[in-house]
Amino acid sequence: MTDTGHTRARERAVEAVAALRSLAARRPDDIALLGGFADAVLDGWPAPVPEAVRTVLRETGGITVGGVPYRFGPGPARHDGLWELGALSHGEGTLYVGVGSGSASGDVEGAEDAEDAKGAEGAGDAEGRADWGPVVSLLQRLDDHELTIEAPTFTDWLLAVAELLGGGAEDLDDRPAPAVSVPAVPTVAVAEGGDPELAALVGRGDSLTDLVDLRTPPGHPCAVRWEPYYSLDHGTADTGGSETVLRLAGDGRALLVRSDVSGDFLDRPVTRHRVPANAPARAVAELRALAAAFPDRVVLGPGCADAAMDAWPVPVPEDVRTVLREIGAVAVDGMPPLRLLPGAPEHAVDPEAHRMMGGDGAYWPVALARHARRGALVQVRVDAESGTWGYVVSVPAGPAELREDPEVTVLAESLPHLLLTVARYAREAAATGDFARAVRDATRSFFPNTGEPWTRPVPVEEFAGSGDPLTAALADLPAGTHAADLRGAPFPSDVCFHRAEDWGHRPLDRLLFPGAGRLVAAVPAP
Repeated sequence: MTDTGHTRARERAVEAVAALRSLAARRPDDIALLGGFADAVLDGWPAPVPEAVRTVLRETGGITVGGVPYRFGPGPARHDGLWELGALSHGEGTLYVGVGSGSASGDVEGAEDAEDAKGAEGAGDAEGRADWGPVVSLLQRLDDHELTIEAPTFTDWLLAVAELLGGGAEDLDDRPAPAVSVPAVPTVAVAEGGDPELAALVGRGDSLTDLVDLRTPPGHPCAVRWEPYYSLDHGTADTGGSETVLRLAGDGRALLVRSDVSGDFLDRPVTRHRVPANAPARAVAELRALAAAFPDRVVLGPGCADAAMDAWPVPVPEDVRTVLREIGAVAVDGMPPLRLLPGAPEHAVDPEAHRMMGGDGAYWPVALARHARRGALVQVRVDAESGTWGYVVSVPAGPAELREDPEVTVLAESLPHLLLTVARYAREAAATGDFARAVRDATRSFFPNTGEPWTRPVPVEEFAGSGDPLTAALADLPAGTHAADLRGAPFPSDVCFHRAEDWGHRPLDRLLFPGAGRLVAAVPAP
């Protein structure tokens, strides 16, 4: 920030203090200024306080409007890099001011390497800022969410408040509706896009986090075109506890908006990371490199020849052969071992569970995950007609559990994608102090319903008349069948049929995975 910028910020601060004092003098019955702070107090705050902000805070630590306080100091840290100012709309909304960037990884997934992490962290240095900002508001209603960039800086917001209330408005809810707007862009798209400045702020990106570019807003107040990924409707079995979590990034250049899903269904498709075209060869190379670097943590089993694969009961496409020629097993400390070749004892499945999972030729087992006394079979779904090996899912292996509590977790788009994900888990675990624990935490979703976002299953009648042949065909399944389209689900994601509003307590007859797992359908017992 230039000296001119700092000077202008201090001038705005002096102007804002004068305007607030004049306002409080004219409306003493409903507007009051709170006491200010000494510099020694400001020096001890957990975020830098620029001189322009100090100019305000020495005179007043907040303003009360109609009995509602707006405090300018630190409070409970619910959002990274933002402090709460006060409430709007009778507690349904909250105002925040940006005071600094926050951590490098925050609400997005970790950077792929040290340079990404360094870029994300370095961008957050707030020491040279002339002012706090932006000021944002977030309203979270049952059926409506509003995110607004109210002002670019703290002192701009104070001046706007003084003008609003000085013009006769009763409270801050009377502020004008935004005339301009900006989109919130999925951070995965940002990470894989062409803007290196923003990409450095999001690391790898996260499917449930969006980014608002604050560098050149079209004006203020500015609405954000955004909606959460979760829904508070549809009567989930748990009490819905989802919320929106904000994070300021890049010294105020961007706002990250994460849907923290808890006890509710996902309500719209997410943006996934692209699976590279060379995923099979890349997975082999990454796993070999990890096995060489951490021989006591990552162990690979030998692959097999094409002649052996030719004799398997399912066709083996070339992308899978590329992996299996080189690697037949993957053992990572803290994770259920992946046995990619047939004949492993873990692959033995109860005949009734086998029938409910789709029967012969419909899946290829790769691991048995355990939770307490229960087991789940991690499997690649195989399209019986085309021979395509598709999505990797985890399904309860016990027939009683599968029948009474039908559920599935979708883990990856393909076997090579799963192996690339496991390789990433291992790399990230190696940077921690407890490798096995980090891997164990990362692979909890190998067993279904372990707290991942829930993709909502719906009655198949809702797919009738669909223009998509894959989903349209679901409408021909028996009445009572529920289905979920997994093409817009994050990895991992739970599909808990027994939590669906209309499923009730009916037992499962069988699971179907059209399109090699791009969809999943649960057919209830007659």
